[in-house]
Amino acid sequence: MNTQSYTQEALIAAQTALGWDMRTDNLVVEIGGTQVSGIDVGEVYNEKWQSPIGTRKYNKDAFIVIKNLSRTPFAPSVNDDPERKGYHLQDATRQPGKTE
Repeated sequence: MNTQSYTQEALIAAQTALGWDMRTDNLVVEIGGTQVSGIDVGEVYNEKWQSPIGTRKYNKDAFIVIKNLSRTPFAPSVNDDPERKGYHLQDATRQPGKTE
């Protein structure tokens, strides 16, 4: 990975290296390294250790993500071998790790 100080020129150089088109591609900026409280703590809670449901906290090592939605593959995977079965569809009598 090539790391360099953040400048507008460095951002443009990175997007050029990736082959992104700044004018036509759908670029979004998101923040990664966050956590959202998913526990309903009620009205009386310890503010030091708990947060109300839906509260977003940013970790000390949070980071910025630039996504190019124009180049995201939306095609689902295809099983090109009909003989291949998923693990959950295999013979239930066969035990993992045992050879026949």
